[in-house]
Amino acid sequence: MIAHLRNYPLFVLIMIIGALSMFIPALHAAKLGELRVMQVFLSYSLFILIISIILGLALMNRLPRISARSHLITIFLVYTVLPVFLAMPFAALVPSIGPMQGYFEMLSSLTTTGATLINDPLSIAEPLHLWRALVAWMGGFFVLVIALSVMEPLNLGGFEIRSTVLGSDGGTGSFGSTDPAERIEKYAVKIAPIYVVVTFALMALLFMLGDRAYVASIHAMSIVSTSGISPVGGVVNSASGRMGEVFMVVFMLFAISNRGFQSIGSGSWRWIRRDVEVRLMLIAVIGVPVLLFMRHWIASFDVSTQQDVNAAFAAFWGSVFTVMSFMTTTGFESADWQTAQNWSGLGTPGVILLALAVMGGGVATTAGGVKLLRVYALYKHGLREMERLVHPSSVGGAGMAARRFRREGAFMAWIFFMLFLIGIASIMLALSFIGASFEDAIALSIAAVTNTGPVAGMLDSGLRYTDVGVYGQIILCVGMVFGRVEVLALIALFNPNYWRR
Repeated sequence: MIAHLRNYPLFVLIMIIGALSMFIPALHAAKLGELRVMQVFLSYSLFILIISIILGLALMNRLPRISARSHLITIFLVYTVLPVFLAMPFAALVPSIGPMQGYFEMLSSLTTTGATLINDPLSIAEPLHLWRALVAWMGGFFVLVIALSVMEPLNLGGFEIRSTVLGSDGGTGSFGSTDPAERIEKYAVKIAPIYVVVTFALMALLFMLGDRAYVASIHAMSIVSTSGISPVGGVVNSASGRMGEVFMVVFMLFAISNRGFQSIGSGSWRWIRRDVEVRLMLIAVIGVPVLLFMRHWIASFDVSTQQDVNAAFAAFWGSVFTVMSFMTTTGFESADWQTAQNWSGLGTPGVILLALAVMGGGVATTAGGVKLLRVYALYKHGLREMERLVHPSSVGGAGMAARRFRREGAFMAWIFFMLFLIGIASIMLALSFIGASFEDAIALSIAAVTNTGPVAGMLDSGLRYTDVGVYGQIILCVGMVFGRVEVLALIALFNPNYWRR
């Protein structure tokens, strides 16, 4: 049976996995006694399975002329066509949501954006929240496997920075195979057990700290996939408390460097001290909360007659968790995030969280954004340019690899950064054409392109995705695909020279 399935196209296999995954919310619905919800999920699961098998039989053993190109097309199809099938039970069970809204919900989940049209989490059945989180969790796994098996050999998705420094491996990847299908299979087998164990470990910790198994599982999947999906309106309303947030921050580290998942299997963690993405993360997670803390601490003298040490600690921790959450494009706010405002009487500028979302997490992780390695390349190049202003005849040291990182690496990072900003500006302009205000357009475009859905409410807490209408949701869907697939991969896919090979 497995040998037979290997002859199916990758997109068909992903459809089959999506169809089989519907059994999980169906079982949860059966446990709750919601028989109609169970029936809908089982019916659509059977329907998608039949469609998948028909497509698989029709396309099996069909060898593409250029295998790498076919997998780029598969990635594009996953984020444009697959949400149509995944949205079927959602649209059928929520009367207020039509096909377009259901597509928006599933694309948001699949791209780990976490944007939702459900303003009241308690207004829909629990299996639907579980389905959203499960789709996002599978979407995060898909991102990891594709990044390492397809993007790395093609020098895309952030790997173009490393290739300019270390050189390309000729498209073979870490497993030394030139066949993308073989690499996908090997990476999936390697990452899947670790991905599952990490998720269950966080779920068990949250459950022991007081969360329901249902809430703990969804929050665990949301943290590991950086989707920010919550059935209770965020970790603010969870029962795990501050200790639960501590464990969440620890597991967010997997969105900082792709070596995190690989280190669990190897047992070596020495790379942490040398990883530039980890260093940049520490600067942001420590530096930004310290600045925010000092701002609120100074203001607290004017609005408070006594200094509360507990409130000060809560304010600092709230900043640490929230900064880490938005930098990894998860989008959860700490339960202590409002403590700093209440403590000092000052609000925290939402632009800071928007900037953190644009910075993003690590290369080949579930996080979105520009990615920390690109930011670090631009930082090193800028530092070198300032040195040359002071000492025009100086020669940059640190070896050939560092010099290439500052030159070619920074050049590639700058190209991507400009294209990324052009993408945000284009989405923002399109939203402005349909009537969105300037601030709302900025927040929504950054939320879509960085795949950080909750960041949309940082400039206007009353902003909802339902406010932009159907045309706005279509525009945001384009932005989510643009941010998740990444502009360089899209350029490679639609480049005519790429198709003439």
